[in-house]
Amino acid sequence: MSRYDLKDTKAESYFVNTMYGTYADVLFILFPFLVIALQRIWNEEGIEILKQPDLSIAAAILAGMGVGKFVLGLIGKQDLGRYKERIVFFIAVTLFFVLGPSLILIIKIVNESEVPKFVIFVQPILLILSVALYSTAVSIGNIMTLSTPDENEGGDEEVGEGEAPPPLNIQSKVEQEQS
Repeated sequence: MSRYDLKDTKAESYFVNTMYGTYADVLFILFPFLVIALQRIWNEEGIEILKQPDLSIAAAILAGMGVGKFVLGLIGKQDLGRYKERIVFFIAVTLFFVLGPSLILIIKIVNESEVPKFVIFVQPILLILSVALYSTAVSIGNIMTLSTPDENEGGDEEVGEGEAPPPLNIQSKVEQEQS
């Protein structure tokens, strides 16, 4: 197995684990809303469930968490300036297309006695967009904080199949100061 195969396997494993972690976050956030939806189904509220602000609240939570992850990616590494505009763009998209509309819908739904029918369609779309943007934010945040090969001092040595990796050369702070 070559060095590149090991890197590909490690990268694939890392991103699969990141994906599982991301969707575990999403499921953890959505769990209370699932319980509320089940209670409303039990009460035979039917389609009226979608006229409640629950989905907008979940979308706003995920959008807020996504903005936080984008900001962490933005401040993560100083030498990746060429990507900063893209991250700021994703922050703006999240605020403009998810967080703002979600907050407006929450306020309008709570304050109005008659909720318009378009809310039934808009809220699920906002939730789907918020999940997609949160996933993107986590991925970007992780990519921005990954170490590049230049930063791995001696970490790119090729290891043959069946060989043990070379021992780590770890020095204490005192030994580093002496040398």
